[in-house]
Amino acid sequence: MKVVTFGELMIRLQPYNYERFVQADHLEFTFGGGEANVAVSLANYGAHAVFVTKLPAHAIGQAAVNSLRRYGVDTTKIVRGGDRVGIYFNEKGASQRPSVCIYDRAHSAIQEADPAEFNWDDIFEGADWFHFTGITPALGPNMVAACLDACKAAKERGVKISCDLNYRGKLWTRDQARAAMTELCQYVDVCISNEEDAKDVFGIEAEATDITAGTLNKEGYKSVARQLADKFGFEKVAITLRESKSAFDNDWSAMLYDVKSDEYCFSKLYHLHIIDRIGGGDSFGGGLIYALLTGHNTQSAVEFAVAASALKHSIEGDYNFATVPEVEKLAGGDASGRVQR
Repeated sequence: MKVVTFGELMIRLQPYNYERFVQADHLEFTFGGGEANVAVSLANYGAHAVFVTKLPAHAIGQAAVNSLRRYGVDTTKIVRGGDRVGIYFNEKGASQRPSVCIYDRAHSAIQEADPAEFNWDDIFEGADWFHFTGITPALGPNMVAACLDACKAAKERGVKISCDLNYRGKLWTRDQARAAMTELCQYVDVCISNEEDAKDVFGIEAEATDITAGTLNKEGYKSVARQLADKFGFEKVAITLRESKSAFDNDWSAMLYDVKSDEYCFSKLYHLHIIDRIGGGDSFGGGLIYALLTGHNTQSAVEFAVAASALKHSIEGDYNFATVPEVEKLAGGDASGRVQR
């Protein structure tokens, strides 16, 4: 199976342990980004994962490329040029103190890319699936155009398209997001959202739910999924359900709505003690794409995706390094965490 993902790969700079920015005197240096994280998950599952972006030709740009190549991601379609690799600073939360992300991504190579630089005819040769998130078009009108070009090219070739809404208020306004995503979602087959994104982007809200208080209403999310599917003609809608108790402790589950069968499947609930939350939603997306491409039914697909994401929350960095057997073991009910000998 060949899956193409498209977005920005950034440098991640983070204080060691749980230090605050103001007290740190040195930072960890890694890479990450929504669609790149999905590509790494899929490569670890044995898929042919292709990541598309634009990165500078200098050494830092090459280090970014190498961070993907080492895990088996196909980087041959990455456009080289521009001056900057985007940066995000991450301060890990602890207990009742939330994590904080500060972006320094203006004028990055991908943000200033020309849509014509991406040869989608070549990129989608032999592809089965295309994935992007709402973060990529948020980078600017040129990236809205590039995503639109990609969606049209994928649709012409019968390539399935998934999109994680991933609203980022630091990148664009709700009105900007709604205008762009309304156009792009016309091409999407599988929509991935969470308890906030559907409301922020499209004004669709689950009733009787307070995400800050950690209370979720399953019937409300069925309504959200149905409204999204009715609005855009999605084949499937996945909604991740996070009940935040603290920065360390979350309850984690998801729902997958299959429109054709009118089936709403909720996963089992995981009680997470979080090592690193960044990339959790991306690992869900990677798991869901893999499960759907390998023939899982609706219930099995959402169980695989949620288990994959639960494991990611135990792994430092953006990327998920869980394997298919590890995910299947957890999805099958073994959450003991016992030592494997």
